[in-house]
Amino acid sequence: MRDEAGWLVPLRRDDDPERWRELVAADGPVVTRVAPDPALSGEMCDPETGKGMVSTSSSSAPFIMARLIEAMELEQGMRVLEIGTGTGYNAAVLARLTGAENVVSIEMDPVVAASAREALETAGLAVTVVTGDGETGHPSRAPYDRVIATASAHTVPYEWVRQVRTGGLIVVPLAATVHPDWPLAVLKVKDDGTADGRCAGPSPFMPLRAQGVSASSVQDAERRWEAAGRPEATRVGVTVEPQGQRVWLDSPDIAW
Repeated sequence: MRDEAGWLVPLRRDDDPERWRELVAADGPVVTRVAPDPALSGEMCDPETGKGMVSTSSSSAPFIMARLIEAMELEQGMRVLEIGTGTGYNAAVLARLTGAENVVSIEMDPVVAASAREALETAGLAVTVVTGDGETGHPSRAPYDRVIATASAHTVPYEWVRQVRTGGLIVVPLAATVHPDWPLAVLKVKDDGTADGRCAGPSPFMPLRAQGVSASSVQDAERRWEAAGRPEATRVGVTVEPQGQRVWLDSPDIAW
């Protein structure tokens, strides 16, 4: 939790059970793991006071999770690949909706992955939790009916398209370098090996580990948005092909 100075300070359940329960039950994000800010020197960072620490893993606000899950249009028995396990909460919801044996969740941080794996096992949910780079997916269990990313991307990895069946969906929050609203993209995979779709409402997420964005790139994107007349996020679309990604406005024929 953040203190009055804005630092991320630890709140352990044993220290204050009531406050801990209040924050966990709230409809907001919960930071679950931190690390020293790489932009600061080591002596300026203190995990006990939170000084100089930044979030590296969190449990997203439940209403944002619900927005992504609703966009997935899930049915029982669908095979799902989740990018970013975090606490395992979202994977547990997916398991209840499609069957735990159909859910694969991949997490880069081995400590976070181990904790989520244990939590899911305790809940009796046999979700497959893989420690690895989410951008490469998990091809050994492909093809999937759905891919959901619980981290934002400025560029949708083509490996995700490759691992989804024709007609399947990729649901991914986009970085502010695509649109200032941090929109949610829902992409359908086509039989020509590409995926495309439009953006929906705001869905801000921490970025994929290798897809952090700079302040200058966000400012450039905002200037481009201003020059285009401040279009709503729903007018923006994305096409992902083997050779790369195209962002468009209103129609795939109109580059943005």
